[in-house]
Amino acid sequence: MHPAPLRIEPIFSPRIWGSRSLAPLFPEKSDLAEPLGEAWLTGLDCTVERSEWAGKFGGKTLGETWREMPVKWRGQQFAHEDVFPLLVKFIFPTDKLSIQVHPDDAYASIHETAAGGRGKTEMWHIVSAESGAQVLLGLKQNVSKQDFLNGLAKHTLESLLLHHTVNAGDTIFVPAGTPHTIGPGMVICEVQQSSDLTYRVYDYGRVDSGGNQRELHIEKALDVTKFGELTGGKVAPLPLPHNNANKSLLAACPYFATERWEFRTPISSTSSISHFALIVILDGAGRIEWQDSSSAPYSRGHCWFIPASPGKFQLEPKSETKLIRTYVPDLTTLRSEIRKLNFSETQLSSVLFA
Repeated sequence: MHPAPLRIEPIFSPRIWGSRSLAPLFPEKSDLAEPLGEAWLTGLDCTVERSEWAGKFGGKTLGETWREMPVKWRGQQFAHEDVFPLLVKFIFPTDKLSIQVHPDDAYASIHETAAGGRGKTEMWHIVSAESGAQVLLGLKQNVSKQDFLNGLAKHTLESLLLHHTVNAGDTIFVPAGTPHTIGPGMVICEVQQSSDLTYRVYDYGRVDSGGNQRELHIEKALDVTKFGELTGGKVAPLPLPHNNANKSLLAACPYFATERWEFRTPISSTSSISHFALIVILDGAGRIEWQDSSSAPYSRGHCWFIPASPGKFQLEPKSETKLIRTYVPDLTTLRSEIRKLNFSETQLSSVLFA
């Protein structure tokens, strides 16, 4: 069975702050009876689309597929990786998310072994945004743990966070330990470690359909919050050379490297034997072609798994296409490759996070 691109079908998650329409990314999800907040594109329970080239993987969950994948599909650096390492989502808020924070690997490996023991560093790419849309990310300078507790008690916690107005195309890096919330009026593509660990700090007094408030995790949140450190925030992308496309590196860290591609004419790329990649279509439609002239249609909202060993593949757009490509990098190698493009160390440090 030759490695070939696989389309992963999403799972949609109800959220109290979600939307009743996920169009235009998922036009079939409109006029919903229950608000949906997230589309998980690579959750372990997501299903691989049945197709001729998917072979035995078609119809199986991503978790099952990953366990059965040989190294030529996964990539050499994942020969012994038990769990699929990347979680990609779309987020559709029409109200504020809770103020929350995520643990890092060191904390999760001790305190969250039952949940997998992995922390959660993430990035947000703003797919669309209404005028004035904001995210709150990071504590203002000199905010102490006691200030945080006082703000929580007085319902003024938002005033201690940095406010960032966002526009379509912005990228925000969110390291573990950074308190944050996402406001309404935007659609986000989130790339993160494969972890669902969230410590909810403040939820605006909301109740669910049963009249119950959601659980808070204040003690753990205080344990992992990085007081006195300014971490994360907006990232200025680095342009990458390409003849037929506008490509840029949005953000990179040990857990993921994410690029944005925009193109109107066919483009070719070659997979890396060291790692698989994911392609998420933000806009546009066309076909993806690979060895032996095999091809399949792509369209907005699709997530494609690109194996490490199909070699060269091509994207043939029917309309202007905008996509996210993300993978788990060797950060030392990536830094070396980017340095050859004559970026300054300041530019490198603004997008590469150790």
